[in-house]
Amino acid sequence: MKNLFTAIGTIFTFLFAWAVYVQNNDPDASMWYVIYGLAAFASILFIVNRLTFTVAMILTFLAMVGAYFLWPVKFEGFTIGKGDIENIERGREAWGLIIIAVVMLVYALRIRFEKRLKV
Repeated sequence: MKNLFTAIGTIFTFLFAWAVYVQNNDPDASMWYVIYGLAAFASILFIVNRLTFTVAMILTFLAMVGAYFLWPVKFEGFTIGKGDIENIERGREAWGLIIIAVVMLVYALRIRFEKRLKV
């Protein structure tokens, strides 16, 4: 089971690092460099067993709050050209934060589950 979560952490480290890389054409790229970079760093900490439950839960909470505030008035999907670009961009950004929140929650639950097994 440990190998499965190490693989998940590794996959999401690369996915979050890739998200940092592709932000170069975003108008608010520096903010997203930090957000996805922090998620990639947390994934690395998870792989090497240095991420704490508290930090993972804080990141989960912050990502969910961010997704809530970024959620567009009208969700129009992800494809450019099929709706208002502002709504599409906000929807994409909100879903990126939801993905971060879910991954950090999985990390937190795994950390908590491992801790309970050791006690």
